[in-house]
Amino acid sequence: MAKRDRLSGNEAVAIALRQINPDVFPAFPITPSTEIPQYFASFVANGQVDTEFIPVESEHSSMSAAIGASAAGARSLTATTSCGLAYMWEELYIAASNRLPLALALVNRALSGPININCDHSDSMGARDAGWIQMYAENNQEAYDNMVQAFRISEHKDVRLPIMICQDGFITSHAVENIELLDDAEVKNFVGEYEPENYLLNPECPMAVGPYSITDYYMEAKRNQAEGMKNVSRVVKEVADEFASLSGRQYGLFEEYCLDDAEVAVVMIGSAAGTTKDAIDKLRAAGVKAGLLKIRLYRPFPAEEIAEALKHVKAIAIMDRAEGYSNHGGPLGADVMAALFRAHSQALAVNYIYGLGGRDVRVEDMEGIFNTLKQIVETGDAGETYRYLGIRE
Repeated sequence: MAKRDRLSGNEAVAIALRQINPDVFPAFPITPSTEIPQYFASFVANGQVDTEFIPVESEHSSMSAAIGASAAGARSLTATTSCGLAYMWEELYIAASNRLPLALALVNRALSGPININCDHSDSMGARDAGWIQMYAENNQEAYDNMVQAFRISEHKDVRLPIMICQDGFITSHAVENIELLDDAEVKNFVGEYEPENYLLNPECPMAVGPYSITDYYMEAKRNQAEGMKNVSRVVKEVADEFASLSGRQYGLFEEYCLDDAEVAVVMIGSAAGTTKDAIDKLRAAGVKAGLLKIRLYRPFPAEEIAEALKHVKAIAIMDRAEGYSNHGGPLGADVMAALFRAHSQALAVNYIYGLGGRDVRVEDMEGIFNTLKQIVETGDAGETYRYLGIRE
């Protein structure tokens, strides 16, 4: 039976991991993800899980150990943030290229420099092309629910790729909210036991993991990765449907909020979607047809589905909590605009960089975005498509 509790996002993820009871959890502390292994270590000490918890000397080591455990046939994961993710950079590519279904609980935080410990998406966006599945949460409930679903997605026989479960640093990781937890037995049955087909410690099937790949084989290996990624969207939806029957909470590739008849819309990732929903509610009360498309699955990018959901919208603001340094906007802006172009969309689109280094995003800020979109519709001119929100010029 489900129960309600007041938990931070870090606590919620740690409880999901306790319920999953993974085989191996190597970890190294870094703010603001430190609490996840800290809470989990107490579960190990109290005998609530039988996980092999390994304190290591660096984030590079934590991902290396997770890779080794996964290759050996164990269900493994780790947690990190920001510079910790950057430190394990080469290992991210190794995990994906070896088709290892391990998980990473990532608490989004700005990458240095200048030195900053607050939220933006520069860490995970920098890893967007590493071959990992990436899922994002708006709030603590979604962080918990995404973690419960993570291994079912990554371990699926048609996928077998590592998965990154992302939440916004401090905004959700440390803020406490009311959420609903599933019963331990329900999570255990939903996730199931990990039964790998091929692994290093299987004496019946000798194999190598991560061998040197000469020119004759490297491209085929990368194409094999891409084929696995092609199946992710389908598996995410299948797992979400099964999760909905268990929890009553329905997820998809993205969430549409007041989007059906929207004339102006915002596309974004993460916790600021809640702020945007409040702005939409105020504008709707005033007769403005405003809407939101909040992306949950960012890698692989559901381009066709997003373009279809936005096909009737006249003006769109794409919100990036990371800079792309392309002189054209951020990574989400590039992906959404490419999707709109391929779908021959006539919508006028602008890309905003916002919230870097934890810069506040208020309801009034998002109301201003929608008012700007209304003006774009009225004039038929998007103007400067690469903009900053809330900056002191």
